[in-house]
Amino acid sequence: MKVLVIAPHPDDEVLGCGGTIAKYVSQGDKVYVCIVTKGCEPLFAMDGVIKVRNECVKADKFLGVEKTIFLDFPAAMLEDVPRYKLNDALVKVVQEVKPDIVYLPHRGDMQLDHKMTVDAAMVALRPKYAHVIKKIYAYETLSETGWDVPNVTNEFIPNAYHDISEYLENKLIAMNMFTTQLAQFPNARSIEAIKALAMYRGATVNCMAAEAFSLIREII
Repeated sequence: MKVLVIAPHPDDEVLGCGGTIAKYVSQGDKVYVCIVTKGCEPLFAMDGVIKVRNECVKADKFLGVEKTIFLDFPAAMLEDVPRYKLNDALVKVVQEVKPDIVYLPHRGDMQLDHKMTVDAAMVALRPKYAHVIKKIYAYETLSETGWDVPNVTNEFIPNAYHDISEYLENKLIAMNMFTTQLAQFPNARSIEAIKALAMYRGATVNCMAAEAFSLIREII
């Protein structure tokens, strides 16, 4: 089975799906990660951009990702990209990988890059192509999910869970590789917060640790 995780920025894939990625790999499945944006000057210093990209490659390899695909659209400026270019780029990724399952960020996340990534991905995931994706899930991202104006559209409502009890440590090790992104607790992007969320989601379904998802579409 092939799994594709689409992430707006480096580290979103680990925050949202790190344990799930490790679990799929352990079962012999092939996991691909697509990073949509790249930091660009003057908003981001190039030495920092290179460093976080190297951290991403290292973390993904540790989790067993088959391939990390970088699209290099400008981070925090995705709204300046013509919509058709972003749509077309994700169509090409989906048709190249031909995944059975796809994971996307939650559309209600605060960061506009997340919302635009979801919208473009859903264009690429329309069930009209020769290869049809069987399942699409949305994942939560600490420091983005739940921080926008509260309303029924923005709320993350999980209805699917991956038991990652055996893989939580892998997720934490992978996240520790993002030295440029981590902060001290109680910052949401801290190891303690990541572990606490995994334990809370696990307790919801009576396991030691879990990652929560919202099912967008399933074809049975």
